Amino acid sequence: MARDVNQALAREFGLSAGEYRNVLEIMGRTPSLTELGVFSVMWSEHCSYKSSRVWLKQLPTKAPWVIHGPGENAGVVDIGEGLAAIFKMESHNHPSFIEPYQGAATGVGGILRDVFTMGARPIANLNALRFGDPKLARTRRIFDGVVRGIGGYGNCVGVPTVGGEIDFHPAYNGNPLVNAMTVGIADKTKIFLSAAAGIGNPVVYVGSKTGRDGIHGATMASAEFGADSEEKRPTVQVGDPFVEKLLIEACLELMATDAIVAIQDMGAAGLTSSSVEMAGKGGVGIELNLDHVPQRETDMTAYEMMLSESQERMLMVLRPDRQDIARAIFEKWELDFAVIGHLTDTGRIVITHNGQVEADIPLAPLADQAPLYHRPTEETPPQPPLGPVADPVGLGAALRTLIACPDLCSRRWVWEQYDYTIGGQTVMRPGAADAAIVKLDGRSRALALTTDCTPRYVQADPEAGGAQAVAEAWRNITATGALPLAITDNMNFANPEKPRIMGQFAAAIRGMAAACIALDFPVVSGNVSLYNETEGKPILPTPAIGGLGVLEDAAQAVGYALAPGLDLVLIGTTQGWLGQSLWLREVTGREAGPPPPVDLAAERRHGDFVRGEILAGRIAACHDLADGGALIALAEMALAGDTGITVEPGGDAAIWFGEDQGRYILATADSAGLLGRAAAAGVPAQRIGASGGALLTLPDGDTISLAELRRLHEAFLPGWMDGAS
Repeated sequence: MARDVNQALAREFGLSAGEYRNVLEIMGRTPSLTELGVFSVMWSEHCSYKSSRVWLKQLPTKAPWVIHGPGENAGVVDIGEGLAAIFKMESHNHPSFIEPYQGAATGVGGILRDVFTMGARPIANLNALRFGDPKLARTRRIFDGVVRGIGGYGNCVGVPTVGGEIDFHPAYNGNPLVNAMTVGIADKTKIFLSAAAGIGNPVVYVGSKTGRDGIHGATMASAEFGADSEEKRPTVQVGDPFVEKLLIEACLELMATDAIVAIQDMGAAGLTSSSVEMAGKGGVGIELNLDHVPQRETDMTAYEMMLSESQERMLMVLRPDRQDIARAIFEKWELDFAVIGHLTDTGRIVITHNGQVEADIPLAPLADQAPLYHRPTEETPPQPPLGPVADPVGLGAALRTLIACPDLCSRRWVWEQYDYTIGGQTVMRPGAADAAIVKLDGRSRALALTTDCTPRYVQADPEAGGAQAVAEAWRNITATGALPLAITDNMNFANPEKPRIMGQFAAAIRGMAAACIALDFPVVSGNVSLYNETEGKPILPTPAIGGLGVLEDAAQAVGYALAPGLDLVLIGTTQGWLGQSLWLREVTGREAGPPPPVDLAAERRHGDFVRGEILAGRIAACHDLADGGALIALAEMALAGDTGITVEPGGDAAIWFGEDQGRYILATADSAGLLGRAAAAGVPAQRIGASGGALLTLPDGDTISLAELRRLHEAFLPGWMDGAS
């Protein structure tokens, strides 16, 4: 790595000419290679949020139940009974394109560490995945690797993968999205934070040894891909879930003592970001002697050690009198434990290696003078009204097409590769409810968890699409009977240097903020992933939302599986909105029109009514209406419960496949009572059918057997992965 440090090298490291000039001003000299590396990763888009920070401030982050919002490793909310839920979602998009298995696996590992570093035992994983055109062999290869990577890591580490979502669209051909979410539980009085304190306190490295994998991974994730993107494998980390399991147990055991002053996982930018952020937040200095860093490769340089993103590593500040206790715990778990430095009062990070000072940087400017851009924005022009749309096939043919299409087909092939029951607390498995339900160990209390976004809506109208993503997460949690508490977000967008893309981001934030405020659903953590485009081809704007809610009693939760002999009641107003609908795309081959509007006041009113009915024990099943509209929701309820439905006659394709928002289907033994209470609450409601038999009888009299419906629904993914589709 004996290279001259100059503007050309800085540009190679991702720093602009102006940013490099700022580095020179801060340092008062030409930086060393290691110093340049530190600035480049800390000022990368991935670590500094230099294009997004000005917009993220609009999001509401506070509520009486929020303990810690954005700024820590993960968000923390009070869930009652002295407990806190700690959760976050993060992206591993770029690595998963280059090396799908390890990219996805290390994405799971990284988000687990964000959660248990705060003192929580992880209890659930979720994911939000987007892939390209299924007709491409590369899409199938990436899909296969990502699913195996998620399952391989999550299953081995012993945390159930309980939910998620999958979309396909050609816009993701060159840039899949892999967003991983973890939820953990902690004593709300024992939350561990990352701000270092105590001059002279030891800085301790624990976990796996450091190698050369992942060097400049944060920088790689802060730039567009080009034709050579698949040659960047050295920037992808390699994970070991068995070591992660040991690390979880060792950290939680140590957290039961009073040894830890501060703790931070080594994620993006590795030892650099963890040391800089801990010392910076604490307003102290830090000295590191890299001679003591456990290494699995020979002759590693200071630059390589500071920028490596090797997995399963943590950095701690310990009380000096508890150092031996901590060492004994980590040695018991057969993990490396090394004192690699100490805190100082200098306000600087000083790095030595082989007796030489490799870096000496003031810490404050790394954060305070990090670039902050007010990039130009360009509003997305409104989509022209859709106008009249002829139905070319009829209800039955459309239902058969939609239930079998890649975006609506059964995900069984995927979730059966995940151990979604490990730990024995999963109450509602994937495919059984609108949100996963995970019971808390030894208690009746449970969490409802979901991930949601409709990227085609965001593409057509970013503000409405951002609001809809939050509203659907709120609706999915509500549909189980749980009270929505908070969200984490994963903002996946293309190149922010293009005004149209930055305009999408800004508008999506506006929509999300409005929905969060209207629904009392604050943002407590999140991640921004920009530059998701390859050779100038952007992804669909995808602000993925991870939602969390709470149920006082898991026994009150409902799914959407039907039993025979129930009335089906539709809650909400149906206008037949076909703009940007899956029916329009899959049946007529068009992606056109504005997306359905989101009435946040109606959303709140309808959802609160539905939740009240569920908690009163009057609802046997509930399903929110989203992709595919009412007829798809009815078909999914029939398949989940293995019972037929007779739908009331009347209505056209727009009524039955339109994607109007704020709607639910409720199954009840007393539709008259339900309709009366809905009318009194000012909530639109109508009976649309009844359950029973072995057929789905459509509004136009056409019938489909459950056996045929199931065959169509289950066929795509197994056939595709076998090469038959």
